[in-house]
Amino acid sequence: MIEAAMIWNEPNNKSHWDLLLDPEWRRFAEMVKTAAEAVRNTNPHLPQVLGGISPIDPAFIRRMDDFGVLDYLDAIAVHGFPLDWNNWMLDDWPQRLEEMHAATDLPVWVSEVGISSFGAEEVQEFGLRRTAKLLIGRAPRIHWYSLYDLPKAWPATTRHREAEGSAYYRHFNMGLLREDGTPKRALPLFREYTPELGICQWFHFEDHRLEAAVNWLHKLGVKYLRTGLSWADSFRPNAADWFDRQMNALSPFEITVTFCFTPEHRGIAPHHTSPPLVNEEFAEFCVDMVRRYAPAVAAPISA
Repeated sequence: MIEAAMIWNEPNNKSHWDLLLDPEWRRFAEMVKTAAEAVRNTNPHLPQVLGGISPIDPAFIRRMDDFGVLDYLDAIAVHGFPLDWNNWMLDDWPQRLEEMHAATDLPVWVSEVGISSFGAEEVQEFGLRRTAKLLIGRAPRIHWYSLYDLPKAWPATTRHREAEGSAYYRHFNMGLLREDGTPKRALPLFREYTPELGICQWFHFEDHRLEAAVNWLHKLGVKYLRTGLSWADSFRPNAADWFDRQMNALSPFEITVTFCFTPEHRGIAPHHTSPPLVNEEFAEFCVDMVRRYAPAVAAPISA
């Protein structure tokens, strides 16, 4: 079910980590090392991946290496959206990956890549075709973001909000399916690139789209899926029931599960981007999820 554990999401983006509270990422580094060591002690065979970085920044990876973080991990990951948010060209993808390979010997995953249909669905269709050509064969995992558009009634997870101008609203148009579940132009094309292309789909707490999403993933021939389990959600009533329902529904796929989001009452500041008050509490959440959904099994015996 779970093929890898990802520790946090976009740590070098202020929408996911409070850089005012941790401007040099020292707290982040200690949190990751604490969690990764605890997970390793729980299941030594489960690969662990550094949360996908956005923007793609080799200097950030070198800083993590200097802090000793990469010694605890099996891969790093990047996120790229050159037609929507990044200041580089779509055809620069191979160069961006080479820059990361120059910064670390670890495998480099692309755990989020996508194209918004905000301007025109034809742009997303073109972007999918070109992205697949540029990335397939260059990264061991590629997760397309995303299956569904973000519902307009839900806020996008960003601190920029409308200050981004049209960029904020592109968050709501990243799916291959519209909010109502109807297909966009790019959806039939996606079938041509599975299983090499996976999907990244975040599910909100008790998300009404779960069962329909599973049906679409099967129809599209998806093998690799990235999703998240929220530490903050773990304090909601019936959290364990929801986590079980989510993970059981997704069990046919090879899942990279992302552990992130600080509960307001357990952060230095009351926000999901805050460093934890106690790193061991985040580590305990990660361990609980691994025990529940990726229990250790005996390593295969060599011939």
